[in-house]
Amino acid sequence: MEQCACVERELDKVLQKFLSYGQHCEKSLEELLHYVSQLREELTSAALQGTPLSATLSVVMSQCCRKIKDTVQKLASDHKDIHSSVSRVGKAIDRNFDAEICGVVSDTVWDSREKQQQILQMAIVEHLYQQGMLNVAEELCQESTLNVDLDFKQPFLELNRILEALHEQDLRPALDWAISNRQRLLELNSSLEFKLHRLHFIRLLAGGPEKQLEALNYARHFQPFARLHQREIQVMMGSLVYLRLGIEKSPYCHLLDNSHWAEICETFTRDACALLGLSVESPLSVSFASGCVALPVLMNIKAVIEQRQCTGVWSHKDELPIEIELGMKCWYHSVFACPILRQQTSDSNPPIKLICGHVISRDALNKLINGGKLKCPYCPMEQNPADGKRIIF
Repeated sequence: MEQCACVERELDKVLQKFLSYGQHCEKSLEELLHYVSQLREELTSAALQGTPLSATLSVVMSQCCRKIKDTVQKLASDHKDIHSSVSRVGKAIDRNFDAEICGVVSDTVWDSREKQQQILQMAIVEHLYQQGMLNVAEELCQESTLNVDLDFKQPFLELNRILEALHEQDLRPALDWAISNRQRLLELNSSLEFKLHRLHFIRLLAGGPEKQLEALNYARHFQPFARLHQREIQVMMGSLVYLRLGIEKSPYCHLLDNSHWAEICETFTRDACALLGLSVESPLSVSFASGCVALPVLMNIKAVIEQRQCTGVWSHKDELPIEIELGMKCWYHSVFACPILRQQTSDSNPPIKLICGHVISRDALNKLINGGKLKCPYCPMEQNPADGKRIIF
């Protein structure tokens, strides 16, 4: 973080110079424009009177041309001074960050450069679709000749259409979607539909006494949610008492908080992604965030490996030379470490459940076989190695 702070300080200096230069430039040009406009009016009035150009006006015009030239040269000179500040930012980046990080990853990780490029392009396209940058994603597909099926695009198109409507405080598309997917949302224990109805009810409350009857009629939509959201429904019904005095001046003023719109967008994104089989964060953003955490550690271990000439320590495609803690946010599935070999299981070395109920890795099972029989390392039961069953977490 210290390196980032150093670069940020240099960047702040550049931005401050750009800001001050812009203000100075705007002020100088406005003064110059005002001066030229006044001179133009004097020349126009003299021309209308048919009088020849006086010596005084000639001197004034010469001074004006000189002033324009000096101002432009001064602004150009000040702009050149900013170039040195910009170059210092680049030097700060080179000084604080390692420019060559490709060596951290072994070349054998990717089967081929074409496959590497295709995987990266697909990850970028998926990220752009998920962020709602549909036009940019389409342009990238055309320029990279990447073929993306319509079935792949459709969930993102629907998701972004509804999110755009929510950002404009239009609840109808989201309500229609929630009602049509009501059963699947209930299976997820989602409260999305209730929150959408609640937000529409709050909008009616914000309309004042004129919307009171409409709000009471709309409250019927809360009936299916009465058991799970009884307290919240009671609060909304209680707010009707203050409708004539103004909800914003009542104990229920928190109902009008704009944070409810940000909350409903977040809830919809989370539940819709769960229903559509998508992650809330794109694989590209997750990979980037994980890389930011892992890269410094990997660069340090790479330097140690090179220093001690331990070239064979990191040679596999599916594992790292050391364990890197990425935090609970990046835990997506269960993991199992063999208690015998102290190694994390994988597809090539899966966990095996023995008849006695103990679980070890397949590699450990093979090493424990003696004379065609296997004796559990935790209990005295002997068994046939073929009776072990693979476990999938």
